[in-house]
Order: sequence, then C-alpha cells, then structure tokens
Amino acid sequence: MKKLFKLLPVALLLIAALAFSACQTEEDPTETPANNVETPANNAETPAATGDASNIRIALIAHSPESILDDGSFNAGAWQGIQQFAAANGLSADATRFFQPQSASDEARIDLIADAIGEFGANILVLPGFHFQASLYQAQDMFPEAMFVLLDASPQSPDGDVRIENNLVAIHYAEEQSGFLAGYAAVMEGYRNLGFMGGVPVPAVVRFGHGFIQGAEYAANSLGLSAGDVTMNFEYLFSFAPDPAHVTRAGAWFASGTEVIFAAAGGAGFSVIAAAETAGASVIGVDVDQAEDGAVVVTSAVKGLAPSVIYMLEAFRDGNFPGGVEYRFDAAIDGVGLPMASSRLQNFTQAQYDAIFAQLASGAVNVSSSMNADDIQTTLVEVTRFE
Repeated sequence: MKKLFKLLPVALLLIAALAFSACQTEEDPTETPANNVETPANNAETPAATGDASNIRIALIAHSPESILDDGSFNAGAWQGIQQFAAANGLSADATRFFQPQSASDEARIDLIADAIGEFGANILVLPGFHFQASLYQAQDMFPEAMFVLLDASPQSPDGDVRIENNLVAIHYAEEQSGFLAGYAAVMEGYRNLGFMGGVPVPAVVRFGHGFIQGAEYAANSLGLSAGDVTMNFEYLFSFAPDPAHVTRAGAWFASGTEVIFAAAGGAGFSVIAAAETAGASVIGVDVDQAEDGAVVVTSAVKGLAPSVIYMLEAFRDGNFPGGVEYRFDAAIDGVGLPMASSRLQNFTQAQYDAIFAQLASGAVNVSSSMNADDIQTTLVEVTRFE
C-alpha cells in the first residue's frame, strides 16, 4: 500500500484540456485533503499511446437510485471523459456502462461494484463523489483485480483511516479556485446582488461557496467598491435533487433583488435555472459547462472531470495505472476554470480572465480552502448566511 500526493503533468492536461459536479451525495463525510502536493516537472512528457484498449471495459457507478447519468454535473462530466476515451480508442458501445444501485447504502454500492466486475466484466471503474469513500475502503481489497478511479474523495473507514491501495487512484479538485473565478467574474461583469446555493455542505460544495465569496471580495477591492456595494445571500439546500421547493426559494431570492445565483448543487441546480428563467435572472453553473442547460447560465465554475478520467483511462490502457496515488487538479495545471468560449458574460473579457487565472496559477493570488465559515472574512462584500 502506498499513499502519495501529486499533480498531473502539465503536458498531459493540456492535451486533455479540450475535454473539460459537487456534488451528489446526501452524506456528510469528513474529507482528508491532499497535502504535500508535488509540483509537476516542466518537461513532463505524455506517455506513448501504445497500449491495447481492445479488452478494456469501463463502468461508471452512481451513488444512489436517484443519481442519473445526465445530471449536468459529476456523472455527466465523468461519462463525457469515458465516451471520449472510448471513441478515441475504437471501443464498442457495449464496452462502457452506467450502473445505479438499488439503494443509497454502502452495501448496495459494493454489490453494484461486484456486479459491474463479475457480470459486466469491468476492469476499470469510475466512481464520483464522497459517497464512495467508505465502500471503496472495502472494495479496493475485495476486488484486487479491478482498477478504481475515485473522484473527489479518498477511501476512508468510519473511524477516519485513509488507505489507498495500488489498484485505486483518488482525484481531488481545487473547487475554491473555480468558485473564486466565478465570484470574481460576476462582480467584474457588473452584478452586485449575488447568491450562492449549495447542495449538501460536503467539502467540495463548501469550497465552491467559500471561493465564490473570496472572488467577489477580490473583484470588489480591485474595482474600488465600498463596503456593502456587493451583497451575497448564502445557503445550503441540503439536497442535490431537483425540487419545486428549490424553485420557490430561488425565485424568492430573485424577486428580492438577487441578480445571479451560483448553484453548486448538482441536479438541484436545474431548479435554480428554472427559477431564473421565470425571473429573467442569471445562474452560474458548476462542475461542467452548463451553457446548454439554459440561456440564463452565464458561465460555469468547472473542474477537469473529463480530462482526469481520460488521463487515468489512458494510463490504464498503457499499463501505467498510478495506483496508490492521490492527484489534485488546480489552476496551475488547468484543472479548474471558467469556460470562456461558451460564457454569456458581456463585460468580463477574455483578457481579464486570463490575467486573474494566471495569478491563481502562479500563486500570486491565494484562495483559502478552509471549511470554517469564520475563516472567510470580507470587508466589502456583505454576506448573509441562511442556516
């Protein structure tokens, strides 16, 4: 067993960058964040694509019966990566499959993993979200012949022990940086009454929200705004599923003056989009580019779901699967960002985006990843938190 923390080589991600949720669990686990992250070498080379993909069978596992494939978030982003890899390597349609468990329990997830391996013949499985940390803590030992790609989590026992075996890779993302870019862009665009609606306050969602606050504060300071010129409503929905109640709640915010809501809420974000369409307001999407989910989506705080999956599948194909490793995707390796090509922002320019992104990537601008709300202090942005 080994446990390392690394960044993906820059060259690898640049190749996958064109393939550019948090967000789908009803649980509230404690995350063990990646530490001692190594900086990738500038001369990192892409492994030769000489592997044979003909025998690869890929399973994408959902965390519950309600976790759909076309969720506009984590599942959709991971599936995009799987399908792009399959197309590039000539895999047939029956070489990839999406699995949903019969219940939202660790036992059901382990049973589904067993079915994917035993009946479907999956030899590499992609599992998005914190809901898999307990089940994969067991499954990595139960199924040593299979390779696992765990997104946004680490395999962890109920007593907090984190253990990563050689058949598993855990991937994390710098959501706080992506959220920062969304908040910065919103204020630079001209929005002054902002909202954040998170799903369940798991670490990834909290990081998105806290980054959003920091980005708005940074932009307000850059523009020389006064205290209170920018306001933000901040709330967790404690759900990742669409719900008429979420439509009503978002509609009330819009009616009271909120101009744009950053919905880091998985499928619940569709409810916020529906409310924005009725109100003629705006939404910032999450995880993947949600521009196609509605004309009210002005941009999205994305993270490299598809590129990270593609890289792991390529490594598996080439016999270089880096088991026992944790990776962290951040701005330094294009692991997070805003999809400017599809953004509907009218005032925030590509040049402005490139400038702030470069500062994040270089470390000139640091964004706190703290889970503690008291650590996220503002002097210009007036934040109202709803419990």
